[in-house]
Amino acid sequence: MHKRRGLLIILSSPSGAGKSTLARRLMAWDPEIRFSVSATTRRPRPGEVEGREYFFRTPEEFRRMIAGGEMLEHAEVFGNHYGSPKAPVEAAMGQGRDTLFDIDWQGGQQVRNSSLAKDVVSIFVLPPSMEELESRLRARGQDSEEVIAQRMAKSRAEISHWAEYDYVLVNRDLDACVSELITIITAERMRRIRQPWLSDFVRALTSEGKEP
Repeated sequence: MHKRRGLLIILSSPSGAGKSTLARRLMAWDPEIRFSVSATTRRPRPGEVEGREYFFRTPEEFRRMIAGGEMLEHAEVFGNHYGSPKAPVEAAMGQGRDTLFDIDWQGGQQVRNSSLAKDVVSIFVLPPSMEELESRLRARGQDSEEVIAQRMAKSRAEISHWAEYDYVLVNRDLDACVSELITIITAERMRRIRQPWLSDFVRALTSEGKEP
């Protein structure tokens, strides 16, 4: 089988729109898809394993990675730094494997502006309505009224960046949305630029039958 170039799949959405569920379903559809493991400066929590949940780095190490161009994207969240190391992504791409990024619009912008931009496929997931989004957040039973209000305000800010993405899905029905997501990935894998073997194949094909 001919090897293609791997994709960088960016999946973004406001909290409660179903991004995490879609990511799990996509990786169940194709277990070869690699989930991007972030680096972080926060301390490991009980049960977390280096290289599985995160790559745990000191602030000094993290700064060196940024300075050395080793991060595709990075951000500070509540005093801790998080980022996506470039090396594992490039290794997966070389093996023809896709990498899935569960990041927000700011991280997505950084990846789309990186040296790997031509291999990015960005997808934004919208809820069917703000009322449904709030209902999903309440159904979790995890947040206070104040936190829910904060999440809703943040959701509106995130949704304002929808037009920056290649594809936008409205998650009205989970199974239908999963099907649309798989269709996007299947089509993007077949794009000419993802098939580096085609040039040699066509050259050989058009040489068939010619006089030596």
